[in-house]
Amino acid sequence: MDKSESVGEAVEVLQQLGLKEYEARCFVGLSRIHAGTAKQLSEMTEVPRTRVYDAVRVLEAQGLVEVQHSSPQQFRAVPLDEAEETLRDQYESRVDRLHDALATIDVVADDDESTVQEVWAMQGRDGIENRTNELVRNASEEIVLVLGDETLLTDDLVDTLNDVENGVELVVGALTASLEDQIQEAVPGATTFISGLEWLHGSMDTEDDTAIGRLLLVDRSTILVSSIMPDTKEEQAIFGEGFGNGLVVVARRLMAQGLITARDPGQ
Repeated sequence: MDKSESVGEAVEVLQQLGLKEYEARCFVGLSRIHAGTAKQLSEMTEVPRTRVYDAVRVLEAQGLVEVQHSSPQQFRAVPLDEAEETLRDQYESRVDRLHDALATIDVVADDDESTVQEVWAMQGRDGIENRTNELVRNASEEIVLVLGDETLLTDDLVDTLNDVENGVELVVGALTASLEDQIQEAVPGATTFISGLEWLHGSMDTEDDTAIGRLLLVDRSTILVSSIMPDTKEEQAIFGEGFGNGLVVVARRLMAQGLITARDPGQ
């Protein structure tokens, strides 16, 4: 990544964290120099000079920029570690406010109280990993997880698997011996195996290289299956629950085939 790409990405991330474009561009500009005037900052960032003052006032109020009231005024960004901590605190505060607001919203009752077994689609690795971790944490009897890609064995997932309560059976499968070794080292309390589900590896005879990312079955009643798109590497998933759910029934039988070798070394 060259300098211009790094600058562009930094501006984009700052906007995602709540700064407006000119504010983000000014902060990134000040991060590249010891200190600067509005004229220097305008020339560096292509932010109109009159807008530089507005942007800096906002950044100063947020604790991201310091101002020297000289003639002309000098501006400088706070140290990177300090700015990072300030932005993190602001982001977490907004998330807490969102949680408090949503928690107080009245839930509209459904007139149809009958139990409907459903399957839902999800997209995005962060959300899918969060759902995976939540399902694992809520398990009471058994967790069976098959990983198809080593990038899915994240630190957060490892921590969650290692925190599984005693009495909950934890079985983790991999598509390759090398990934199984990584799982054994990272999660010593798990029973590991190399999956016997050949269809997880994909077919070499088709143009569809979509790969299975993760296959999770919790308490034999809840299933999450994800795939990784070959071009974008985006993760997509489907999620279903309910002991009688057809998806769960099929998954139980398929995963049982993959567990035969792990539970019967003589096979």
